[in-house]
Amino acid sequence: MDTATTSKAEIASPIQDVDDELQQLLQTLPEEQGWVSGSSLYLYQGFWYAPHILKHAISCQRHFQASDSDVIVATSPKCGTTWLKALTFSTLYRNQFTRDESPLLTFNPHRLAPSLEYGVDLNNPCPGRVYKPRLFGTHIPYASLPASIKDSDCKIVYMCRNPMDMFISFWHFRDMLRDESKELLSLDEAFDKFCRGIYFSGPFFEHVLGYWKASRENPNKILFLKYEDLKEDISCQLKHLAMFLGVPFTEDEEKGGVVEEIANICSFEKLKELEVNKNGSQNGIPYKVFFRKGKVWDWSNYLTPSMVERLEKLIQEKLDKSGLTFKLSSKSSKP
Repeated sequence: MDTATTSKAEIASPIQDVDDELQQLLQTLPEEQGWVSGSSLYLYQGFWYAPHILKHAISCQRHFQASDSDVIVATSPKCGTTWLKALTFSTLYRNQFTRDESPLLTFNPHRLAPSLEYGVDLNNPCPGRVYKPRLFGTHIPYASLPASIKDSDCKIVYMCRNPMDMFISFWHFRDMLRDESKELLSLDEAFDKFCRGIYFSGPFFEHVLGYWKASRENPNKILFLKYEDLKEDISCQLKHLAMFLGVPFTEDEEKGGVVEEIANICSFEKLKELEVNKNGSQNGIPYKVFFRKGKVWDWSNYLTPSMVERLEKLIQEKLDKSGLTFKLSSKSSKP
């Protein structure tokens, strides 16, 4: 793997043509109130988007040209996106810098693996250079990915999280992002919208199942991971990730503790305490909002028994016969 000077033309996604037609398009799409007062979500190709993100998602569909060597980190929001970007970046490029020189110490993971739907042209990874192979992130559902991503030999790493923890994390995230003059939906109201699939990149189950089914059809192209599995055994999952990416850890690396070093530098606690993640921001989003708890089973502190029952029924209904299960607590696996 080598490095090269960043070329905007290489990763830019033209958006002017989308700007010109976006308002007309929005008038034709189903609309729902978002989770914060004054916000709207629009249903496009079966999934919900905020207007400014939809603009970039459409531009990405039309213009992004994937290379066979590209790596795409894909998630539904609040499913360990920041963590997965850090782990993938550190695994892919581990031979390009020493532990003490890791770009993660001075750059947020979202800067190092820019998001396609936020306009990669606005997010130069590591100013002045781009690592090879290129690494990007996205919340775009599988069916709506650019054809060049699906048709090329590029690899996709997808990570999901149990929907109960994901919902609680997303609700808090929207609260931390909102202007103080705006009101956040109550937990009950937000939960109802979540169950009906109305939130950015929702519905949850359709998003997850799109990548799940594609990974089963083409396991050499798409690696499907679960947040809870990484929490339970990060070393095993990192080795699995490295093997999938074509950069397996050598015996000497494993004996030398390289796997553990990557797990440590990418840990929630380590990333949260870095100065860049305390005070930096990008696209108007403070990096600190990406680091709340990073725990599993936190949903049990918020959801009522009736909420749990409703979501468990939904999980059973949506995942029936798919082969996909979610571990909802340390003692259970659903469906």
